[in-house]
Amino acid sequence: MPLSWNEIRARALAFAKEWADETSEDAEAKSFWDGFFAIYGLSRRRVASFEEPVRKSDGKGGFIDLLWKGVLLVEHKSRGKDLDRAYQQAIDYFPGLKERDLPRYVLVSDFARFRLYDLDQGQQHEFLLGDLPRHIRLFGFIAGYQTRSFGQEDPVNAKAAEHLGRLHDQLKAAGYDGHALEVLLVRVLFCLFAEDTAIFERRQFQDYVEQRTAEDGSDLGMHLAQFFQVLDTPLEKRPKTLDEQLAAFPYVNGRLFAEALAIAACDGAMRETLLDCCAVDWSRISPAVFGSLFQSIMDRQARRAIGAHYTSETNILRLIRPLFLDALRAEFDKAKGNKNRLFEFLKKLAGLRFLDPACGCGNFLVIAYRELRLLELDVLRHVRGQDSLSGGQMHLDIFQLVQINVDQFYGIEIEEWPARIAEVALWLTDHQMNLRVSEEFGAYYVRLPLRQAPHIVHGNALALDWNDVVPAERLAYLLGNPPFVGKHYQSRAQKAELLAVFDGLRGASDLDYVACWYRKAAEYMAANPAIGAAFVSTNSITQGEQVGILWPDLYRLGVKIHFAHRTFQWQSEARGKAAVHCVIVGFGLNEAAEKWLFDYETLRSEPHAIRAANINPYLADAPDVIAVKRQRPLAAVPVMRCGNKPSDGGHLLLTAEEKDSLLSDEPGAAPWLRRFVGSEEFINGIERWCLWLDGIPPDTLRKLPGVLARVEAVRDFRAQSSAEPTRRMADNPTRFFFVSQPAEDYILVPEVSSERRRYVPVGLMAAEVISSNKNYLIAEKNLYLLGVLQSAMHMTWMSTVGGRLKSDFQYSATLVYNTFPWPDPSDKPRAAVEAAAQAVLDARAAFPGATLADLYDPLTMPPDLLKAHQRLDRAVDAAYGAKAFKSEAERVAFLFQRYQALTSLLPAAKAPKRRRRSPAATE
Repeated sequence: MPLSWNEIRARALAFAKEWADETSEDAEAKSFWDGFFAIYGLSRRRVASFEEPVRKSDGKGGFIDLLWKGVLLVEHKSRGKDLDRAYQQAIDYFPGLKERDLPRYVLVSDFARFRLYDLDQGQQHEFLLGDLPRHIRLFGFIAGYQTRSFGQEDPVNAKAAEHLGRLHDQLKAAGYDGHALEVLLVRVLFCLFAEDTAIFERRQFQDYVEQRTAEDGSDLGMHLAQFFQVLDTPLEKRPKTLDEQLAAFPYVNGRLFAEALAIAACDGAMRETLLDCCAVDWSRISPAVFGSLFQSIMDRQARRAIGAHYTSETNILRLIRPLFLDALRAEFDKAKGNKNRLFEFLKKLAGLRFLDPACGCGNFLVIAYRELRLLELDVLRHVRGQDSLSGGQMHLDIFQLVQINVDQFYGIEIEEWPARIAEVALWLTDHQMNLRVSEEFGAYYVRLPLRQAPHIVHGNALALDWNDVVPAERLAYLLGNPPFVGKHYQSRAQKAELLAVFDGLRGASDLDYVACWYRKAAEYMAANPAIGAAFVSTNSITQGEQVGILWPDLYRLGVKIHFAHRTFQWQSEARGKAAVHCVIVGFGLNEAAEKWLFDYETLRSEPHAIRAANINPYLADAPDVIAVKRQRPLAAVPVMRCGNKPSDGGHLLLTAEEKDSLLSDEPGAAPWLRRFVGSEEFINGIERWCLWLDGIPPDTLRKLPGVLARVEAVRDFRAQSSAEPTRRMADNPTRFFFVSQPAEDYILVPEVSSERRRYVPVGLMAAEVISSNKNYLIAEKNLYLLGVLQSAMHMTWMSTVGGRLKSDFQYSATLVYNTFPWPDPSDKPRAAVEAAAQAVLDARAAFPGATLADLYDPLTMPPDLLKAHQRLDRAVDAAYGAKAFKSEAERVAFLFQRYQALTSLLPAAKAPKRRRRSPAATE
């Protein structure tokens, strides 16, 4: 497994210090590069050679300083030498290398400086030796981390969507709304695209609007209505007296312009906005913009209701590349030298069928179609290169060989007009690719009028039999971005659909809506286990309690995870875009030859591809073991309880100012005020207080009118609650709704903490400090427990099996603490953990003015505190008898193996029963 980035960074720092003063190329260059490869845990001898003989561009012989064939060429100079000259020398070696040995990277150095050229991306990076620790990710390919670039977004996409969104707003404000508005915008979108991509003449639509409509826009709606009618009429059926400018437009077909719409009443502002739209270069528009456009014309409430999160091209490529595109590209590479195999490969591509069962505006389908056509184009280039026919005959043959078409793509969409946008987007993408073929082979190639059509079904994917859309036996791939919709946001109808799909599975009501598509896919693929599938999902289905509900059911149906992207932030181009933390899960009913995990250092960084032996439901390279909620700890450790819950409407809680004001009026309240700490107060050092009135004599309470007024407000608040247990507690308004306060000092674990922190801070609290229900408590002042809970071992377990609030860690006693595979150390390792835990507390105490948020922020964490934690980590690892872990993935695998061993010693648990649904429930 690759080294962790923390380990690589530490090695890079040591390397930079060791070689800070070296100057001589001849004396130490080889040792320098051996050490450089060692930073990444790789022996140079395994992959690269020194002094590789090669014939240079001038015909003379030479020796490459270091060559890793197909990957990296290094040219090394003595300190202070010209790096530009070194780079030119490196390039001069290229003619002497075989094509397959040409490197992607060229690296030149003089000990003090590095300059890395990425020849694929056309990028150059230069930095000093001392800055190497900050640039280690540039060389992730050495460690086995493959930095993947999945496409770059063109700013014109967002600009185009913004213009059309503004036109939508103007028309809607004028009263042109609903179905007619949506159809009108889809048609305008087609026309804008058409005039920049040779469906229409250049500026043909823009000129018509500018030259034939009034500046005040009063006749714009009428002209558009006639214009759309013309586009829907075959040339031979158009009136002889038709305006010459209109008659010049081609016949489009495809049902896009067939429906007669109410004529929009426009004004000058709308006309100007339409002309602004025309000014955009629509030839640069990514197909993903069509989904963004649709999101731009929806309000926020509608987006939440249908779970729509339209996506960027970058994110789509993150799914389709490992699902099918990378494998097809590899198959093409193997067939390049054999013309017959290339023809067979073209036939295979034309036979592939794709289904997006929640296709929205078709973003995934159009990008998949475009990439498939680009692959076909690359194959045709090689066919041409091997063909000996004349130029004219070659054009004819090539165009006959273009077989991939939009009718290979299927979709299901619950809303009518996104389905129509998906059809249009696929047609436009087809035209884009036909233009590429035309440019490549020198003759205009167009499919107009539109004849083949994509199969986009308007319907509810959860109620339909997907075999009625496309039989599973004909399908190659399932893909898409089904609606997320968390359990608390589902409508009554969506909740009913979810329960129907899972047909009585216990706990199904706690699943996200997206889980339905996984279940339907697994059932659908049973008729064809060769189907590959991948969905975008909220990361919640791979975390917390949902794992134990969903994944055993999918395993029962034979599902196996083939690849996965771990949590990253989903990017959308649309207005009002939502920040969503997602995963991508690729799966099937067969075993994959290779399994890949894509990990992210930050939510917005590029992923790193890591080969995995197995991918479990937590998207970890670990056994298929699921941590199931337990009511008691797995090991012989004290019980963890939730903190005290006031359920008081805020009347028993006080800020520091409110506390001081109360004491000013009623000094006798002082004995009944206690510090009150929730997760936020604990971590951020916020001062908060509560009235802790257990045991207060009635006569004392009556002498405190301010306190008594608060108690009365608590009673009224609880009496009005919709929850019966809360209403019952109205009779006891001086007491917290739930009380678990220890009588002695205790360990506090915050329920929620930022995922940015390497360690969730755990603390020892005095008994008189009241902890809220936003914390978990252990009623012992136990340094060993504190040390283990604060260790990297426990942090890793929590971040893997625990739930998340957005991306923040969300602790759980039943799911994290009670399932944690504790060590069972002897006295000496236990004492070492206790000493290391105390050292962590001492390191915190050295900064009395700092909050835990300050101390545990990755940017401000004191070095002494970090070192204390690292010593604690080593002590806890030793308590397990574990060797040093090279990566986080190794630690996760170790913990799951231990959990598997510990739970196998327990009595077998009964399998959860599937609830039988009454006949009435299915009606």
